[in-house]
Amino acid sequence: MDLRVRRYLGLLAGLMLTPVCGFADDVRPTVIELYTSQGCSSCPPADALLMELATRDDVVALALHVDYWDYIGWKDTFADPIYSKRQKAYARARGEKMVYTPQIVVNGTRTLVGVDATGLAALLRTDTSRALIELDIERSGDSLSVRAAGDGAVPAGSFVQLVRYIPQATVQIERGENAGRSITYSNVVTSWQQVVVWDGTEPLDLTLNVPGDLGVAVLIQAPGPGQMVAAAALKQ
Repeated sequence: MDLRVRRYLGLLAGLMLTPVCGFADDVRPTVIELYTSQGCSSCPPADALLMELATRDDVVALALHVDYWDYIGWKDTFADPIYSKRQKAYARARGEKMVYTPQIVVNGTRTLVGVDATGLAALLRTDTSRALIELDIERSGDSLSVRAAGDGAVPAGSFVQLVRYIPQATVQIERGENAGRSITYSNVVTSWQQVVVWDGTEPLDLTLNVPGDLGVAVLIQAPGPGQMVAAAALKQ
């Protein structure tokens, strides 16, 4: 780990010890999406930040590797154009013309530079866009049950999304801006699937197929893409 990242983690440790808020037993976690790339020299501190966030029970932290830096000499081994498209959809929804890495999206509505640990800590303490309803997921073998009560707070056209991710992986980067570095990534998204549209008029009761030993998250999100309505995750 280089000096920049060590200093960054020292700052992060002081900022991120306080929980998002005093949740009771039923946690409505904050969803944090990090748009990152193995080919981006500014991204390792943000990747380290996400690693810390991934340890928290009150956060669903997900790393989405984009492909638009692949041309500079290193093809990101986790990149998928689907994640680049999702980031661009967020930009369009906000009326922005550009995307960048590292970028953090909080609960589908708030954005900031992915290395801004101070800004993120402040946002987590004050953000009011947290999940609107509780979501329960339970895994048995390759089956995942997904349940939520019907609720008038659910925006019409909200999407139930199934996300699979690698809890942790280390990559030796051989070319590009991070050539020669070995970087460990957390909660690396490998698939993002829209399951069903749900408006909350009836209870949600689904059984999904989740083979393998990857982590799993279920996110319910308003169209746009917009605010996260509900979220839950299981590491494995």
